[in-house]
Amino acid sequence: MAQYAACPAFQLGRPRYDQSTFLGRLRHFVAIIDPSTLFVSERRLRECIKLLEDFQHGTLPPGVSDLQLWEAQKVKQAIIHPDTGEKIFMPFRMSGYVPFGTPIWLNQSHNACVNYSNRNATKPTPTSKFLQGYFGAVTSAVSLAVGLNVLIQRANRLSPATQIIIQRLIPFPAVASANICNVGLMRHNELSEGIDVLDGNGNVVGSSKIAAKHAIMETAFTRVVLPMPIFVLPPIIMSYLEKLPFLLTNRRLLLPIHSLVCLATFSLSLPLAISLFPQMSQVLLLLLSLEAAWKAGEEFTSHTLHLSFPSSLVIKNELQRFWVWRYCEGLLGVAEGW
Repeated sequence: MAQYAACPAFQLGRPRYDQSTFLGRLRHFVAIIDPSTLFVSERRLRECIKLLEDFQHGTLPPGVSDLQLWEAQKVKQAIIHPDTGEKIFMPFRMSGYVPFGTPIWLNQSHNACVNYSNRNATKPTPTSKFLQGYFGAVTSAVSLAVGLNVLIQRANRLSPATQIIIQRLIPFPAVASANICNVGLMRHNELSEGIDVLDGNGNVVGSSKIAAKHAIMETAFTRVVLPMPIFVLPPIIMSYLEKLPFLLTNRRLLLPIHSLVCLATFSLSLPLAISLFPQMSQVLLLLLSLEAAWKAGEEFTSHTLHLSFPSSLVIKNELQRFWVWRYCEGLLGVAEGW
């Protein structure tokens, strides 16, 4: 833990913590979702931006520490969208996801706005596409939740006890499925337009639909993991708390205590879920090369792919082989010999 105690040298635009480890990503996202950034004043925000600009231009005033620079970058990243440079509306920031989302966390409208506000915005999104995605996300979410509950209620062949058990299990797949639809529909413009791809120095080297698909798949997976603790932990915790003598004599406190337990669980599950993947993911250069060649109109066959990209030279492990095979399958319509 000693390596995390010391403050590392400041690097503009780089994460403070090691993103190759889960602990490093967890510490990074705990800082990103820190609710205290919701109360940052406009003056403080301007000071942070000015400090970072001074660092970039080499005009820092004397006495500014690395810790001050990291804190300034934390404030800016929590409030300003990295692609548009505009302030994110407070309830839709990641730091506002728990305090604003807990009272209405099943409300897919709030989820849709959070997904849109924190999207990759390297490509402009027309308002019409936002509205299409929003109504599609909310409609699909409500339809899934209502449809599954109606299905259970009409399952007359099941015993009442079985119906009750299934009804208690239905919320998780319903919310998880709705979250997947929400992410996909609110960010579908990225799939059609692609997103910018950066090199190791942060320079834009092109646009890729593969990178967009990769990013949305990771985001959707985190939205599946996110509600797991919320559905599991509060019922277990409350089953013990309800037996306490204090609550047995003060039943009116059950609802506020249950709400606090849900809030604590939500606060725990959010950083754990979004820390599963780095904020900046890597994409195989081979896949980007294939995509660029395909965009250029080159003809692909399984034979020319084998000649151009011999697996013994390019593909280093079976996981990479799988993804190359999947992408080539999309280009060719077949997957011969991969």
